[in-house]
Amino acid sequence: MARQTRKQEKSDPVAAGRFAAGEDPAKREQIIDGASRVFMKLGFDAASMNDITREAGVSKGTIYVYFQNKEDLFAALVAREKERVTLRMRDILAGSEEVEVGLYRFGINFVAHITSLQVINAMRTVIGVVDRMPSLCRQFFNSPSMNVRTVLDDFIKRHVALGNLNVEHSDLAARQFIDMTSGTFFKLRLFGDLCDAPPQVEVDEVVKGAIKVFMAAYGVHDTSVIAKEAEHA
Repeated sequence: MARQTRKQEKSDPVAAGRFAAGEDPAKREQIIDGASRVFMKLGFDAASMNDITREAGVSKGTIYVYFQNKEDLFAALVAREKERVTLRMRDILAGSEEVEVGLYRFGINFVAHITSLQVINAMRTVIGVVDRMPSLCRQFFNSPSMNVRTVLDDFIKRHVALGNLNVEHSDLAARQFIDMTSGTFFKLRLFGDLCDAPPQVEVDEVVKGAIKVFMAAYGVHDTSVIAKEAEHA
């Protein structure tokens, strides 16, 4: 039996703790992490696959098994970061029983994310390659499966079903709330008028104001509960 198991391991690289070429998730993450550091340091256009190879600590042969070119790598990096923030925002909303509390937590965390240096640099990169990489830009903004907007949309639909909101077009409502909370901060940050993350006091004020407007349009009960959440923020 032991001999048979060893034979199976030799013929099956995954069973032996190895992966087929291009299938090792840890190696893939290692390469993406290296690419992220290079893109942050050099920018997309100046970065080369050789730079990424050195930074990631892999051979040139290995990197091309996983990714065809730096465009492919950048797309993978964007997809990974979108998935991470989407899952985080989903967790935040999943634990929110009150509409206002969920919106407050969502707004505060989303503004922190969308104005972070990493995201701003990625956005600038996407804008810079929009003419030659339109598919990447569409993926960046419109991917339905891993999108912060769809997570908020689901939250709104859940509270419509519970009778806490009266919303006819939940996707529109989600877009409106996101724009109200982050639009101005994001634009100022993107175009360099805001050199650092916005002051927390300002973010808090804007998010609270957005919740008041949102609940005035779509709420079915008073919004005093938001004060409780703000006290513990």
